[in-house]
Amino acid sequence: MGLKSNLHNLKEKYKGTKMAPAFNAIHTFLYLPNETTHNGTHIKAADDLKRTMNTVIMAMVPCLIFGMFNAGYQHHLALGEIQNATGFFGASFWTWDNLVIGLWKVLPLVIVSYGVGLLIEFIFAIIKKHEVEEGYLVTGMLVPLIVPVDIPLWMLAVAVAFGVVIGKEVFGGTGMNILNPALTIRAFLFFAYPTWMSGDKVWVHGAVERAGTPDAISGETVLGSLAQNQEVTHSVMDMFYGIMPGSVGETSTLLILLGGLFLIFSKIGSWRIMLSSVVGALVMGLIFNQVVDAGIITESSKFYGLMSTPFWHHLLIGGFAFGTVFMATDPVTASQTTKGKWIYGFLIGFISIMIRVFNPAYPEGVMLAILLMNVFAPTIDHYVVQGNVKRRLKRAKVKTA
Repeated sequence: MGLKSNLHNLKEKYKGTKMAPAFNAIHTFLYLPNETTHNGTHIKAADDLKRTMNTVIMAMVPCLIFGMFNAGYQHHLALGEIQNATGFFGASFWTWDNLVIGLWKVLPLVIVSYGVGLLIEFIFAIIKKHEVEEGYLVTGMLVPLIVPVDIPLWMLAVAVAFGVVIGKEVFGGTGMNILNPALTIRAFLFFAYPTWMSGDKVWVHGAVERAGTPDAISGETVLGSLAQNQEVTHSVMDMFYGIMPGSVGETSTLLILLGGLFLIFSKIGSWRIMLSSVVGALVMGLIFNQVVDAGIITESSKFYGLMSTPFWHHLLIGGFAFGTVFMATDPVTASQTTKGKWIYGFLIGFISIMIRVFNPAYPEGVMLAILLMNVFAPTIDHYVVQGNVKRRLKRAKVKTA
């Protein structure tokens, strides 16, 4: 109580000064706000923006930890120091060496993401004299999970600055942005530094020192192999568990699924968007499979690899599962109406697989699909609402007649 009392006294001291928003942010992060509503409310609930953001972060923490182990595991596997025979439950995966190597590369990504993003948030709060909002807490965790583990930190810092300023603050801050900030950051990296975002090589710690054996420390991701019509060496269970190269937090469909169930149970993530996205992806994948079975596309086509992939495999590879669970369901940029969520999610899944197949140079479409539907989400809701209004007017006319 003494610490809380002292912090409250400091809060009163800084009240009305330029630094008040910054200090209030730290105070609110540690404790509940002192200004709470007691009377005159219709609904009382214990949740607030900070608790909501923290819940989403908790759902992503298993993906982060797994990504650290997987980074170290892929490092040793690429160098031939271990054999890929143990799988998800194997002793050689959950080792201290794998964790240390993964921690060495992933933790700086988290630090840069939060450091740069929160610094910009504080600066804008001080300039505009408003409270620092907790919206970036989730974005700061999302960003390290959707980028390659070997991306240079300065690139990440530039991208985070762009995403926070252009993708969020220019629209008015948390709750006002029309594009998902984390995907805006990834889109900036994709267009500004495409060679670093291709994700077609296995990162190896100390690769510069091992330059004498470059062939032994590189390898395709599953999407990269399929896009080039190459045979995939990873099993379906590898894809499901996530024992394969890829961005830090996007490989393990199992952990992403558990995180999605946690968000649905806590009523933070929309199950309608998740389910309709899966349905849309399956429909598009099934259409491509039928095109291949009909002989319209042959093995000589550059689209054959991904088109011939069993339609349900698309749910296990790339960033589709992660994007569907943690970014398509963003309540700020997604559709708000019930019917709109079904339409919004279905189109995300449908367009994701379409872009993935027809863009073999960068065989991942969930990022662009979600950003595209972020733009159209208000339009979808508009027509859904207008449709409801027209139906009610018709019923009213029938009753009066």
